[in-house]
Amino acid sequence: MADTWRATLVWTLALTAALLLYLPLYPSMNSADMRNLIEGLPPELVQALGYAEMFSGPGYVQATFFGLLGFVFITVAAVSWGSTAVAGAEESGQLELVLSHGVGRVQLVLESALGLFTRLLWFAVFTTGLITILNRPSELGLEPGKLMAGEAAWLGLGYLSGSLSLTVGALTGRRSLAVGAGAAGAAYGYVLNALANQDTDLAWLRDISPYSWAYRNAPLTEGIDVPGLALVAAAGAVFTTVAALALRRRDILG
Repeated sequence: MADTWRATLVWTLALTAALLLYLPLYPSMNSADMRNLIEGLPPELVQALGYAEMFSGPGYVQATFFGLLGFVFITVAAVSWGSTAVAGAEESGQLELVLSHGVGRVQLVLESALGLFTRLLWFAVFTTGLITILNRPSELGLEPGKLMAGEAAWLGLGYLSGSLSLTVGALTGRRSLAVGAGAAGAAYGYVLNALANQDTDLAWLRDISPYSWAYRNAPLTEGIDVPGLALVAAAGAVFTTVAALALRRRDILG
């Protein structure tokens, strides 16, 4: 946490800029001209991006922040930290030094995962506060409980990508592979959800998309989706466990 406070601050400022840019625009976006513009777009594009629901306050926040830009931000941050925790430390030689001082391998992975989750939790807490401040002046009509449900889904998706990077880093010791795996995992979930939105025959793809697990039932509108959130949390826990077991059994590159 201490080593990455500058990066945490930079990402916090980036999230602040995104929310201050998009949320206050909602009253002007919810106009006849904007409706005509959205209706003029290809239906497949509207469904893929989730713009069909953006004329309600919760739908707008989901489409612009939680489902798109905020999703990108938290994924990039989580993948960066997850890939650095083991693979990056191993490539720099720091991992071997830490382990030589009596720090257990499982302990190192679990505490790295906890550090990753704590930083992402800070993002969720901070954005909850800022969105709450902007809610009334931006006429978003968000309910506090449903906002927290959306934040929980967003946090879960971020940690899932980070834990996948952590796992691949623990398995291979290669930061490039860890970054690629985390990014690919996030893209995989997003693309499958987009395809499912375009064609009812592909609706089954939501069952294998973590992005759909988190957002299928529109948490900002309908509240917490316990089964979906449980799937995201379980997947993150599995990746974390695999990372701990992998590092315990693998030789560390000198």
